[in-house]
Amino acid sequence: MSNVFVERKHDGTYVATQNRQIIAKGSTQAEAAERAHRKAPDCPVFVERVRDTKGGSRDKWRRVY
Repeated sequence: MSNVFVERKHDGTYVATQNRQIIAKGSTQAEAAERAHRKAPDCPVFVERVRDTKGGSRDKWRRVY
């Protein structure tokens, strides 16, 4: 059971990856996370923190499923 990570891409869409492979896409973070959870229900799904840090990048993850 490997983790699933949902990140925002430069074009504003969101993708869920597992083992470096895209398993779901969505126009919102919630949509991509839900689609990923349906495809991999036994795997933890983490989403990227939406706000930026002082260093300018998103550095934390929150588990949603």
